Amino acid sequence: MCLAIPMKVVSRNGGTGVVESGNVFYEINFSLLPDAVVDDYVIVHTGFAIQKLDKEDADETLKLYREMENLGIDHE
Repeated sequence: MCLAIPMKVVSRNGGTGVVESGNVFYEINFSLLPDAVVDDYVIVHTGFAIQKLDKEDADETLKLYREMENLGIDHE
């Protein structure tokens, strides 16, 4: 099972760009979400931005992931 995780858009160059979460950066494809801009939070799944979400929802989701890690639950 794969989880889609929220990440912050740090750069865009046409249909691709870079997102960040926890000081880890990934180059992803924005063809499914062309209106995403720098500083948006997006859900990333298998290298594609699939949905925008607000900062509060992103922060809450990332907080839950950190809590799972602290409990030893593998979310990958």
